[in-house]
Amino acid sequence: MRYTVVDERGAVSFVASCESLNALVAACAENPTRLGQMLGQTRRFDAQLEDYVSCGLAVFDEHNVDGNHEAIHSALRHCQPHELPVFRVVDADTRRASLQPVKAGIVIFNLKAQRIIQVMNSYAEIRRRGKVVVRDDQGAHVYRYELPANWVIVP
Repeated sequence: MRYTVVDERGAVSFVASCESLNALVAACAENPTRLGQMLGQTRRFDAQLEDYVSCGLAVFDEHNVDGNHEAIHSALRHCQPHELPVFRVVDADTRRASLQPVKAGIVIFNLKAQRIIQVMNSYAEIRRRGKVVVRDDQGAHVYRYELPANWVIVP
């Protein structure tokens, strides 16, 4: 599934497992205002998601410097949508790619507007209240979350 996260710095888009959806929604229950905060909250539910996105952004930033976006444009031309690396939305081409569904769909998390937009979601219905199963060395635990009233889920 494609996930695009919008904060005050811009937008970041990445493809991750469908199971990451619950972790990202649960992270919104903590009212993150920046991508880094949101990803930090997901660590307790999905130990690898924060590292995957952070490392992907480091690679993007290293290869797409000073307005030269040939590296991401090349990836957009040659990769299938589900193969695209983590990227920042920097122009019309990356914006288009950030809105393209992958397999089960695309969900946009607009942290500035406190909205979760299900552009296409055939995986699971996003609810204001939910639970995430957390697995660790001591077994499986259920974490329950509830989105604050100011968060909107569309549609």
